[in-house]
Amino acid sequence: MKRVTMKKILLTSTLLLFSSLVLFPQQEIYLTLKEGVPAIAMALPNFIAHSPSPRAKEAAVEIHQVISDDLTYSRIFELLPKKYYEYISLLDPKNIKFKDWESIQANILLAGEISEGEGENIIFEGKLYDVKGARFIFGKRYQATKSLYRLAAHRMADEIVHTLSGEKPIFTTKIAFISDRDGNEELYLMDYDGQNQTRLTFNKTIDYMPAWSADGKKIAFTSYRKVGEAGLYLLDLEAGKIVPISTRGTNYSPSFSRDGKKLAFCSTMDGNSEIYVANADGKNIKRLTFNEAADTAPSWSPTGREIAFASDRSGTLQIYIIDAEGSNLRRVSFGGNHNDAPAWSPTGDRIVYVSRVENIFDLYILNLRTNQITKLTESNARNESPSWSPDGRHIVFASNLDGAVQVYTIDYDSTNLRRLTSTGSNKLPDWSN
Repeated sequence: MKRVTMKKILLTSTLLLFSSLVLFPQQEIYLTLKEGVPAIAMALPNFIAHSPSPRAKEAAVEIHQVISDDLTYSRIFELLPKKYYEYISLLDPKNIKFKDWESIQANILLAGEISEGEGENIIFEGKLYDVKGARFIFGKRYQATKSLYRLAAHRMADEIVHTLSGEKPIFTTKIAFISDRDGNEELYLMDYDGQNQTRLTFNKTIDYMPAWSADGKKIAFTSYRKVGEAGLYLLDLEAGKIVPISTRGTNYSPSFSRDGKKLAFCSTMDGNSEIYVANADGKNIKRLTFNEAADTAPSWSPTGREIAFASDRSGTLQIYIIDAEGSNLRRVSFGGNHNDAPAWSPTGDRIVYVSRVENIFDLYILNLRTNQITKLTESNARNESPSWSPDGRHIVFASNLDGAVQVYTIDYDSTNLRRLTSTGSNKLPDWSN
């Protein structure tokens, strides 16, 4: 596999971001989104290529497809069937006929145009319109080479979601995971949709359990690179450096707080598996739990005031919540005899976790407001290691559903199962914020 440095990846992304220009003053428009509310009807006609070159036509098709996939995946929009466009005149970006688009029940319209740029670049220009209000919302222009078409499309989709909903978009987020595809279990990275899978670590020992920092610039992970020790390390993606955090005893299951200030993890540095909290850089390590049982798998609440974790202190492995200072311990799971790997949702009202029932491992969601438990996966497979998307609508996890362990995503309501990996064995995914 070709070795690609993360510094280079971040640099090209940044250059593309700076080439994004607001075309006109942006008008504010916010749509209230709630579960159970019908998706927004959106028109996304084919993008117009202003050059007959194969490059421009290819860019128009690829960028359109990626944006279409992104917006559909968001669950916010419902794209109009293509056959609807046959009933109205062709799109003229210079003269939007809002009555036509309203007649086919579109609420929002995205018009895209592709033109030739300098060298190997193309210029993608996207304009978003409020059909009902017959007004322009915003426009963006991106200049990109072929390798960055997908990134340009993801950025446009991010802009659309954020502008219309105020929600945190996910299309330029990344998923870190562990894979043995090159013969050794190493740390890898991919786009939210499984594209651009890239190897990040190169050593002859096992790397394990990645966790994103709040700013997306660092990944904490467990590694056996020091013989006989499972140490906790921090990978700086921009600098390409790896520094140790804790190497005494066995260290695993790192979790960064959402404000980026703290890092929780498990360690046997004092002889027993306990929860520890440190600064985000690994300094000022403090022990949080004190119990003869094994405490594992910490996960921060969005507020940073609480930590969910798994413990067998009651005799079976269950989910507990404790205040970040170590007080107010309470148990929140009571069914089954093996509940593990809690992950707190970005919305703060739900925790997804793994539960073993009759030797079958499935994912469950606990609603903290109602105490209602919902089964998320239903199969004879082993489903593990859940992690939420930043918008709280999707969950990434590992499963042997198709034989070898692979990485999948599923929506919070058990729909839209998607497989992201296929080469080797892939596990322990973590979704960036």
